Amino acid sequence: MVAAPEQSPEEIAAAIEAFLAEHATAVLLEDGRVIFDMRETRYSLSQDHGRCTIHLWSEERNVVRRVASVVARKDMLRLATVRFGQSKPQMLELVSQPDRRTPTARDTTRRRYIATLERVLARQFEDWKAESFRSAMDLERSFGPAYARGVLRKGQDAWAVVGVNAEETQSTIDGVLTVGILWLQLCREQAGGTRLFTGLRIVVPRGTAATTLSRLAWLRTDAAQWQMYELDESTEDLLERDAADTGNLTTRLLHAPDPERAQERFADAIAQAMAMVPAAMHAQVEQRLRSSTELALLLHGLEFARMWQEAAANSFARTTRITFGAGAQETELNADSESMIRGFVARLFERRQAGGSQKDPLFRMQPEAWMESALRANIGSLTDGQSSLAQFDTAYVYAQVPAFQAGDRGMLDLLTATHDGRLAVLELKANEDMHFALQGLDYWLRVRWHHTQTVDASTGLGALQQHGYFRGLRLSAQPPRLYLVAPSLRIHPATETVLRYIKPEVEWTVLGLNEKWRDGIRVINRTRSASFGK
Repeated sequence: MVAAPEQSPEEIAAAIEAFLAEHATAVLLEDGRVIFDMRETRYSLSQDHGRCTIHLWSEERNVVRRVASVVARKDMLRLATVRFGQSKPQMLELVSQPDRRTPTARDTTRRRYIATLERVLARQFEDWKAESFRSAMDLERSFGPAYARGVLRKGQDAWAVVGVNAEETQSTIDGVLTVGILWLQLCREQAGGTRLFTGLRIVVPRGTAATTLSRLAWLRTDAAQWQMYELDESTEDLLERDAADTGNLTTRLLHAPDPERAQERFADAIAQAMAMVPAAMHAQVEQRLRSSTELALLLHGLEFARMWQEAAANSFARTTRITFGAGAQETELNADSESMIRGFVARLFERRQAGGSQKDPLFRMQPEAWMESALRANIGSLTDGQSSLAQFDTAYVYAQVPAFQAGDRGMLDLLTATHDGRLAVLELKANEDMHFALQGLDYWLRVRWHHTQTVDASTGLGALQQHGYFRGLRLSAQPPRLYLVAPSLRIHPATETVLRYIKPEVEWTVLGLNEKWRDGIRVINRTRSASFGK
C-alpha cells in the first residue's frame, strides 16, 4: 500500500480556505457534535515553523489546534488535528450544511408532521375535509420536501394549505409564504372551475410567524384571503394570528458615519494595509466605513481586510488592529503573519477579476457583494435612458441601511433616491432564488417604516435623515420604490407569480441584467408594476 504524500502547511491551509470559501454555512464537528457554526465564527490560519495552525473563536468558545493533514470527502473536509502538549491526533469534520439529520430522519419527521397537521385541521375545521396532503419534492413547480401541501374542501369551496414543521431551519420556515402562493396558484389552475379556492391557510411552528406576518399584510385581499396559524406540535394547539398584528420590525438604524473624519483616524492603518496590496491594484480597492470606529477594504465587494479601534490595555489611549481574510477568515497583521497575508492578497487579486474561473471559490464567493460594489460605483447604469426624474441620484448610495438584526439573509441591498426625491430600495440577486420578491418586500417594509412612520414633528424629518442619511436632499413623503435587480436569465419564474399577489401600493420594478455583468452592467429588460397584468 502506497502511503499518502505528506501535506505541506501551505497545502493544508489552502484546502481549508477553499472549503470555507465554498461553503459559508459549514459547521465544524467533533465526535459528531457541532462545536462551531461557521456563520457565527471567525477563524485564522498560520503557517509557522513548518506546521499549520487553525484558531477558531465565537461567543461560546475559543479553540486552537495544529492541523496535521486534511482529507476531502463529498461535502466534507476531515481535519486530523493535535492539541498543544499532546501527540495523539483528534479528528474534526467540516461539513457543508448545518442540518446533520440523515435523509431518513428528515423524511420520518416530515411524514409525522403531515399526519399531525391533518389531525389538527380536522379538529379546527370540522366541516371541511383534508385532501391530498403531501411533501414530495416537485422540482418543476419549485416545491421542496420541507413543506406539507394539501387542500381543505367543503363541497365546491376549498382552501389551499401549506405547513412546515418545527425541526426545519428558520429560513425554511420564512419561505413558506412563497411556496404557499405558488401552491394556491397551482390549485386554482388545476381546479378548472370545478372548485372555488377562497385563499391560503398557512401553518408554521409556534413563535416563528413574525416574518411571514409582516409579508402577509402586503398581499392583495382582492386576489385571495390569507389566514395564518401557529402550531405547537407537542400539544397540537393551533393559534390563529392576525396579519395586522406584526409587532415591532426586527431592524436597526445606525447613524451615518463621517467618512472624512474616518480617513484621518485610519490614515496610518490604511497605508499599512494597502502595503500588502500590489501597487498596480490599488485603484481596485474599495474602502467601506462600517462604523465610526471600523473600516473595511474590499475587492469587488469581498471584504479582505478590516481595521478597527479599541481601548488599549491599562490606558485611555486607543489602538488600531488590522486583520486580513475572506469570509470567516480573519488573521491579524503582524511580523509573523505578514508573509502569509501577502500570499493570500496576491492570490485574491489574481483570481477575483472579471473573466476569472467559475471553478475558483475566490471568484465565485459572494456574487451579490460583487454586484453591489459594481452598482455603488455606477448606479446610473440602471436608469440610463429613463426620464431625468426617475434616474438615481448617484451622490446618495448606501448599503445595508437599515440592517437586519437576524444577520445575513444571503442577499445584499442598496438604498438610494431618484431625482424626484423618492427613496429607492434595490434588492440584488446574482443567482436564482424563488423567494426574491418577498425578500425584496422585507427590505422595502423596513425602509418605509423608517421613512414614513418615524417622522420628527419639530423637524419634519424621518428617521433616515435624523440619522444622517441623504443630507441636503429633500425627500418625498411618498413610500419608497422597490427595484428587484438580477441577471435576466437568473430571475426565478416564481418571482412573476408572487408579484401578482403583492398590493399595488408597493411600486416595484424588475431589472433584468446582462449575464456577464461583471464585465459591465447593462439593463436588458424592465418590468414595472404599473404595466404588469394582474
